Amino acid sequence: MATLRFTCAVIFLAITSVSAYVEMLDDRFKETRKKELWLVEFYAPWCEFCKTFAPVWYEVGAELRSMGSDVNVGMIDCTAHTSVSSELRITGYPTIKLFKGEKVFSYNGPRRKNEIVEFANRVSGPVVRALQNQKMFQHVMSQNDILFVYIGGASPLKEKYVKMASELIVYLSFYSAFENVLPKAMTLQVVPSIVVFKEGTFFTYDESQHGDLTTWVNRERFPSYIKLDSYTLYAMGDSGKLVAMAVEDENNPSEDSIRLKALIETAATEYKDQFSSAYQFGHMEENSYINGLVMSEVKAPCILVLNLSNDGYYMPKKPVQSIQDLVLFLNGIQEGKVEQRGGNGIVQRLKRTALEAKTKFEAAPLYSCLIIGLPTGVIGMIIYATCTVVPVDSDEDEDSQQKGKRAIAPGEKKKKNSTSKKED
Repeated sequence: MATLRFTCAVIFLAITSVSAYVEMLDDRFKETRKKELWLVEFYAPWCEFCKTFAPVWYEVGAELRSMGSDVNVGMIDCTAHTSVSSELRITGYPTIKLFKGEKVFSYNGPRRKNEIVEFANRVSGPVVRALQNQKMFQHVMSQNDILFVYIGGASPLKEKYVKMASELIVYLSFYSAFENVLPKAMTLQVVPSIVVFKEGTFFTYDESQHGDLTTWVNRERFPSYIKLDSYTLYAMGDSGKLVAMAVEDENNPSEDSIRLKALIETAATEYKDQFSSAYQFGHMEENSYINGLVMSEVKAPCILVLNLSNDGYYMPKKPVQSIQDLVLFLNGIQEGKVEQRGGNGIVQRLKRTALEAKTKFEAAPLYSCLIIGLPTGVIGMIIYATCTVVPVDSDEDEDSQQKGKRAIAPGEKKKKNSTSKKED
């Protein structure tokens, strides 16, 4: 018993100590948020996801404080301070935003401490970080699977690069360096240039060939083959690529699952020249997100291609047994021979809205009943009151008015008669 009490006390003290680094904010935050760096969670007390996430958020505050970061960490109850959430258009919980002067950056990655801390450190710092020497360059290379670097001095191209980086810094870091910082074995035909280091090689940005810089970076900021989750898919929405994936059954791994993953990875690597501009390849270990998109139970393992621009998807009609089958399927999509399913038409949107409402109701039934029931009850009362009002009969009004006139007339006549007699 004593041991249990001691353990509970230790846990309580640990939670209290880390929560001390997170400030509870209110409506006054609207006036002060531009003066300092703030990383803020917008939450609702009824949200089960927020309750689960709370310990992680306290750890984020403690971690940033221990690092000596200038970023303040706070949280706002959106049900109590509605003016802030309305101004910032908060529609889901928990929502995480970093405030940096006039700019507001939204975090859409995994709800894990390390990723959130990395996001805060990246966005709060310089938009483009300078690499001063080869040692620093090599260190950054070893820490990043994908690395974008501007090579050269001041130029119109650098201005475009900085503007692009200010938009996409929520996803990854951007660097600049002079040519002498590059490895000696690396030579560039043109300086200044924008270079991406990726999967053991590098290539440069060519506006005439690759088009808009932001679009090009969005296409190239992911590895050719990657482990996918709902956050990664969300981030891929601006890439303009179709996502070809092997969907696994995480509860029932099988040889067929391994085979389909190998086929997708082969298409990503050995057919890179053919498909890299149109497809992003990867695998997904759980299919709940896919089920929500498709609005039915996806039988895993399987191969699926998503069109993130319109929530559409493609599935092969026949089992994919070989790389030739997969290549044929992918070519068929590009040539318009494979029919797209799903999409964001009116019917699909209504179905998806109903599914989202059901999910929210299951997560917070009492709050959902209040939100839905209260307006419905008020509207019902208004309709009932309108329908049960007894209208006044206009004919009865006229009759009553005539009777009133007839009742008054004799009196008036008598009064006139009496007056006339007095005059006589």
